[in-house]
Amino acid sequence: MKKVFYLKTCDTCRKILAQFDLTGWEIREIKKDPVTEDELAEMYVQTKSYEALFSKKSTQIKQRGLDVKTLTENDFKNLLLDHYSFLKRPVFITEDRIFVGNDKKNLEELRAFFGMKD
Repeated sequence: MKKVFYLKTCDTCRKILAQFDLTGWEIREIKKDPVTEDELAEMYVQTKSYEALFSKKSTQIKQRGLDVKTLTENDFKNLLLDHYSFLKRPVFITEDRIFVGNDKKNLEELRAFFGMKD
């Protein structure tokens, strides 16, 4: 299993995906084809945290008047299933690895996974 979850309207996602040979990967656009409960469960197994998968930059936070500091793991799970923009992206997932988001450390690990030098 090799999957990438991304948002096609996100320039950062497109730039990151363009760096890698994704032949043989399932590439999922999450607005058109949202993450399922089973897929979220797969991600949780590797991250041990729904909060780690949650984008605290989602515009939905302000629109819904959410206080992220008060949310529980169950709240994060339900929000992730409710709206695609809550997923930190992109997410690269394999049988034994997961790479979540676009922070520098994650991108360095992803490049190493693909055998690229910085």
